[in-house]
This record gives sequence, structure tokens and C-alpha cells, in this order.
Amino acid sequence: MSSTKFTRRDFLKSAGVSSTLLFLPGIFNSCQKKAEQPNILWITSEDNSPFLGCYGDTFATTPNLDKLASEGVLYENAYANAPVCAPARNCIITGMYPPSMGTQHMRSLNSIPETIKFFPQYLREAGYYCTNNSKEDYNTLKPDGVWDESSEDATYTNRAPGQPFFAVFNIMTSHESSIHKTEENLRHDPAKVRLPAYHPDTPETRHDWAQYYDKVEDMDKQVGEFLAKLEADGLANDTIVFYYADHGGILCRSKRFCYDSGLHVPFLIRFPEKYRHLAPIQPGGRTDRIIAFVDLAPTILSLANIPIPPHMQGRAFLGAQNAEPTDYAYSFRGRMDERYDMMRTVRDKEFRYIRNYMPHRIYGQHLSYLWLAPLTQSWENEYRKGNCNEIQSIFWRPKPPEELYDLKNDPDEVHNLANDPKYQDRLLELRNACLEWQKQIHDTGFIPEGEMTKITKEETLYDFVRSDKYNLNRIIETADMATARNAIFLPELVKRLSDEDKFVRYWAATGCLVLGAKAKSAIPDMKNLLHDASPDVKIIAAEALCNLGEARTALPVIINELKNKNVWVALHATNTLDCIGETAKPAVKALQAASESDDKYIARAAKYTLSQLSE
Repeated sequence: MSSTKFTRRDFLKSAGVSSTLLFLPGIFNSCQKKAEQPNILWITSEDNSPFLGCYGDTFATTPNLDKLASEGVLYENAYANAPVCAPARNCIITGMYPPSMGTQHMRSLNSIPETIKFFPQYLREAGYYCTNNSKEDYNTLKPDGVWDESSEDATYTNRAPGQPFFAVFNIMTSHESSIHKTEENLRHDPAKVRLPAYHPDTPETRHDWAQYYDKVEDMDKQVGEFLAKLEADGLANDTIVFYYADHGGILCRSKRFCYDSGLHVPFLIRFPEKYRHLAPIQPGGRTDRIIAFVDLAPTILSLANIPIPPHMQGRAFLGAQNAEPTDYAYSFRGRMDERYDMMRTVRDKEFRYIRNYMPHRIYGQHLSYLWLAPLTQSWENEYRKGNCNEIQSIFWRPKPPEELYDLKNDPDEVHNLANDPKYQDRLLELRNACLEWQKQIHDTGFIPEGEMTKITKEETLYDFVRSDKYNLNRIIETADMATARNAIFLPELVKRLSDEDKFVRYWAATGCLVLGAKAKSAIPDMKNLLHDASPDVKIIAAEALCNLGEARTALPVIINELKNKNVWVALHATNTLDCIGETAKPAVKALQAASESDDKYIARAAKYTLSQLSE
């Protein structure tokens, strides 16, 4: 497996720079000023997979992006590291994997070390004029000095004469919200839409798909306007143009989900003649090199001839510091708005492997914003009426521990090969690659979010997980046993219910929850956890006990944590009450109070649970 790190030594070797220069900043800065500093324009769109003509989608109407592809380089294997905006943007702006810093949960705003700068800061230090128009959403607190301008009016035209620029323009037109209101007089015919195998064929499904293609067409027109403006300003010959989407999407089982439908993105780069030598191939070409969002920050620094900081985990794929191609793209899922889930995934050029760390939860957990789409509502209604086939029904059921898909033969990712003997070698390879990556980045995902909040009062999560206070190997070992759905691990899980490490106890309790009735012998040990020092451990144990007929003892524990001042503990408790179904009826009064919470996620989850209990 190719390494995912690119060290300072690698930079010095590839750039041909003596290590002595590290100690002679004056000399290095002088050389840097003489180096190329191309203008760089980023055009990003929201929530769209490669639904473009240049990617072979004959239903799409995207003449401007198709033209851009014909003049530039098309990346066939470009991936978001998260299937939703804020964590994905955190990855882009830092060149770091969010699970390595505790910034993977949607809009969690955990702090990161001051030494981890946002990459435009390095550009500005090197003389670039940096603008952002206008979405930020970085999933952590923004430091000072990131942009010269960041607003709806921000533009490169305000720079000093001759000053190089890095400018971002973000197009919201194809965002998920664009299908929340049903529109008439569509330009794309719903009858001609190709539906993925997992979507039922309903009028709502076809209409949402067709309306979405209309929005992609509108987005394409805006891209054309940005390119025309660059040309009119006389800057096209001096500017490298990037176009990409901030993750896949947007129809249910794409955005937020760790499939290609949520992670595979269109990615085009046009190099003017002046900078053609920086292009990996000739104009109009396609490359199958695997790239990911974590690579963007080091790549931009490389193009601008700025040394890549050694802490960055991405790999430059252009410029003097171009790294060797990697074999894999790694991605993740944490909490999405009010719903908890945990997935890790690795993609090579043919297969995707997914590790589900919450297999006891269904894919289709109710999420208020996702349910605003008519398609989502229609799909759930069809399932409840028994009208979905086996493939369409999987979304509404608990998950397997592992998934493996052959993307060349199964682009919709509906035939899980994880248990197929013919694919065990590939499964083992990708499983090991995923595990190695998690250990390399010191994955914070095994820490309950409520516990994260406690840690951040003392230190950053980045520092915590790199200390001897975080026994990652033992925690992952416990989590792997816990989520394997195999009762053979129960005796060891029961032993670990009393482990001195609260994170080990958390995952051991999760294992009992996953096993359900097979964990009945663990009831006495789980009852001991109802008095645990960690609220998250108590909630997991209480949910498992409720499912084993011990609600009289366990339910009051969950209700009590619903009032916890730590909002992530309270949200965990709210989610749990939803998952135990009718058993939660004695908690109605507490849920009614939670539905009035100032925290929108707690309020949403509580209102939904109340609606289900009232049916």
C-alpha cells in the first residue's frame, strides 16, 4: 500500500532543496519570490456527483463544464473524504483528516491546535490575494487572517496590480435544498431518468431526479459565467482553473452516505498555455489517478511553490512537490445533524470497502432535513406499505459490519460481496488498509461525542489522541469485536465491561447492544454500568438492557441523561429513546421538554420520537 504521508524530507528530495535552507529563511524566501505564482481560481458546486456530460452522463445538460473538460484534465477518481459539507470543508481547508482532529461530526466546532493553519494563510504569507465567495462552514473555529475577503462580494479584482490571487467561488444552485420545493415545467423528462437500483419507481422519485438535473444544468450556466468573467478580465491565460463539487449528492442514499453516490465528485482542472508544464497530461485528457479532498491544500501550496507543512496528511498531486500516487482514498462518516452513525471506508480504483461501527442502526435513520425531500418520504412510505423489493428495502434495515462493492460491475453498490469467498483477498486487503489508516491518523471516532466535549476543556482532541491517555489499539480491538455481530466474542466483551478505560467499556457495552438477545448473560454486568462515571457508557448499557426486558431499571437512566447539560450526551439519550420504540413511552414528558430545547438537534430528534410514539 502506498503511504498516505508526505514528509518534509520528501519535499526536499522532490524539490531538490538542501536541508540547510530550512535554517536560512531569508534565502528560501528570496528563492520563493522568484518562483512561479500562478493565479488559481476555484469554482465549487454543492452536493453533486459526476452528473456531467464529460463523465458520460447522456441525460445531463452541462455544455460549459464539458467544454472545460475538453480544455483541461478530467480526474476520474476524485473523492470527498466526507459525504457532507462541513466535515468535507474542514478537510479541504486544513489538509488533514477530520477524524485525526475530532472535527468529523457535523458542525461540532471542536478546536484544533494553533499550529494547524488554514492553507490560505500560507498563500497570503507568500504574497497571494485570497478571497472566498462566500461559504465557509469549516467545522471548527476559524483563525484570524485566513482571507483578504470572505463575503458575497469577495473577488480577485480587488487585489493590488500584478498580485497573484487564489479565489474561491461557491455555487449553491445544486444544493440539497433545491429539491425541497417541487417545481413544474421541468426541462429534463422524469420518464427518461435512470433510477438507481435502490430507489423505488414512484412519481416523486422521478420528479426529484429530473428536477435535480435541471439544477445541475443551472449550475453549469453559472460556471460558464465565471469563466467568461475571467476571460473578460484578461486573466484566463494567467489562471489555473479548478472545478469540483463539495461532495456527492443529493438524493437519499447519496449525501451523508459512504458510497460513491456520496463521495465520488466531478473534478476538472484547466491549465493555460503559460502553465501547461504543470499539467499531468495534455488538454482534454483523463487521468485515473486517485485524489481526495485532503490532497487539495498541499497541492495548491505545491503549485504556488510554498513548502508543504509536515503536519499535512494529504499528498500533492501537482507542482514541484508532487507525491507518488496513492492506491486508496479514505473517507468517513460521523454524526449527521441529529443522528449518530460511524463509518470508515476505503476506495481503490475498482472496489469500495466500508466498516460499519454502528451496525445496530439502520441506514435510514430519520433526519429532519433529509426528510424534506419528496423522494425520501415516498421511499419510506413504499417500504412501510411493503412495496419495496429486497434491494430497495436494505436502506431501512440494520447494517452488516462490513461492505464490499465491485464498482465496475455494480455502480449502484447494491450487491455486498463481503461474505463472498471469491472476494476474500480483496476484502482482507482493504480491511487492513482501512485499519492501518485509522491507526496512522489516531482516529478520534471511537470517543463518544459527549466525552469529546470534556476533553476539549483541557486540550485539543488532536493532542489527546496522540498521548498515552488514548489506547487506540485496545479500543479498536474492542470496537471490532463489538460490531462483528458474533457471540463468540461475548465472554471477552463481558470482561471488558469493567475495564479501567471508559472508551473500552463504551465499546464493550456497544457489543452487548449489537448482540441483542444473545447477550442476555451479560445483564448483571451491564447493570453495573448504569452507575458508570461516563454518561455515554451508561446510555449504551441502558439501551441494551431496555432491549433485554430490563427497562424498569434502565429507562430512568436514559431519561435522566436527557437533561444532561452536555448537549451531545443529551442528544445521545434522545436518539436512544427513539431507537427503543414503544419502551420509551414512559419518557414522553421528558421528551416534550426536550422538544423545546435551545439545541436544534435535540429538539428535532425529540419531536420525531414523540410523533412516532403517538402513532
